[in-house]
Amino acid sequence: MRVCLTELRTEPFAAEREWTVEGIPVLTASVEVPQPQGTDIVSRRIRRYYQTQCRSFLKYCERWLLPQAEAEYRSALAASAPLPCFRAELGYRVTYNEGGLWSLYTQSREHTLPGPALLTRRGDTWDLTTGYPVPLSAFFPVRSSWRKQLLSLAAEEIQRQERAGISRYDPDWRKKLRRRFNSRNYYLTEEGLTYFFPMYAIAPAAEAIPAFTLPYGERALLPPAEHRT
Repeated sequence: MRVCLTELRTEPFAAEREWTVEGIPVLTASVEVPQPQGTDIVSRRIRRYYQTQCRSFLKYCERWLLPQAEAEYRSALAASAPLPCFRAELGYRVTYNEGGLWSLYTQSREHTLPGPALLTRRGDTWDLTTGYPVPLSAFFPVRSSWRKQLLSLAAEEIQRQERAGISRYDPDWRKKLRRRFNSRNYYLTEEGLTYFFPMYAIAPAAEAIPAFTLPYGERALLPPAEHRT
């Protein structure tokens, strides 16, 4: 008999790697991803997904960050400068887990060259009855202008923040807002649907990853229990 999950039980799965050059550490990586504890097909499918994400992140570190770290190490060695050690981290946060929906975001942080750490976020929302991701459009009525509504809300919030002097966005943020919007960049919370933009997409590094939340029931956003399958 097929098990119908209403929520997902998980524990963290952690992994660490260190790469050295001539015996000196030049790059370290730490990963923590969710590991569903059930033996049902949905739990197994989601577990495989995040295990793959873990392996992919470590492979990315080795293929792309390690050559940079080695180059910086040799440059510092030649200049008798302090030896650098790059660091990369991948973590997650579960933001919603009830009514057959499980939502979270994973986020990586890269400490490499001087300057702010590079943040990269990914949002996932899973339908626990099918074991497949739920598209953002499923939380709005059919044929509703949900993209326009989300962009409008983001524009209003950006203007409010800039008037209050609490945030600063790029001068041409309106154009970038439309171009850089990605419907995959969202997750659910208890308060509403949160959607976000990549670091540097619409604002300088100081703003990190700009995120905006649309409360349930506003601008045609359906409550999670009423999402369309």
